[in-house]
Amino acid sequence: MRSTSAEAEPSTSLAALENTLDHVLRGKPEVVRLSLVCLLARGHLLIEDVPGVGKTTLAHALACSIDCGFHRLQFTSDMLPGDVLGVTVYNAHTEEFEFKRGPIFTNFLLADEINRTTPKTQSALLEAMNERQVTVDGRTIPLDEPFMVIATQNPAEHHGAYPLPESQLDRFLMRVRIGYPDAASERLILRASDDLAPAPVRTVIRAPELLDLQEQARGVKVDDALLDYILAIVEKTRTHETLALGVSPRGSQALYRAAQAKAMLEGRGYVIPDDIKQLAGPVFSHRVVLNSRTTLGPRRSDLGDRVIEQILSQIDVPI
Repeated sequence: MRSTSAEAEPSTSLAALENTLDHVLRGKPEVVRLSLVCLLARGHLLIEDVPGVGKTTLAHALACSIDCGFHRLQFTSDMLPGDVLGVTVYNAHTEEFEFKRGPIFTNFLLADEINRTTPKTQSALLEAMNERQVTVDGRTIPLDEPFMVIATQNPAEHHGAYPLPESQLDRFLMRVRIGYPDAASERLILRASDDLAPAPVRTVIRAPELLDLQEQARGVKVDDALLDYILAIVEKTRTHETLALGVSPRGSQALYRAAQAKAMLEGRGYVIPDDIKQLAGPVFSHRVVLNSRTTLGPRRSDLGDRVIEQILSQIDVPI
């Protein structure tokens, strides 16, 4: 099932980028790697966890380590779509209407606490995330490449949160959770807090190189048997007794692209079954919807991960 292509060496720039992020987010190498997979797959990343574990720190470091445009937007309950997209204003000097671009016109948009704003403002991101363009007052404006939304959110159980609708969640290629650090990593975090200001994140990769790497990831080989494996997982989510909504075709495409990116990040020119198994949870768990008969636990969103794990255990892995 392996391609006959020779093993590819991981990019020096990607290795440097991963090393930089590992120093920023201590003790979370798997989260860092998933973030880079999402970046290489041209996807958008949703980081969900309790406050204070490094969601914004990871998103800011990922964006700043790449020589591209960057905007950080703190979402609040009183924000309007125009605060994201921009507004058309009348210029008295030219006697013409002018469009003032909003923060979405950048390469990396950090949407901090995206579920603190209303669904109306959340929906302003839909076209940009899916079609990489913005339509305002009947005028369609393409966004620059690369373009990536890195959003953070607190769990829906926290006060003042507006849960993201399924259509919005489906635009995120991947959802990751950071979790609390281990004791050794937290000790390093405490020592680093002695500094009055955090160390700046150095730029390790430029936009043209990133675009080239993203294009290379699309050329990673995926065997037909692995395509059938992906489709079997997707089909099972659509018929599973605890799920009211399974994975959409956009979701299966997301897993396909993510598996290609992970293989490239690990220096392979071909995808293996473990790539798919390890990525199915982060790519699929936020796309499925539990039915009303499912018993609720402390965090309903955790149940999606458990269902995906259960599905993976029921499907034969290609050899």
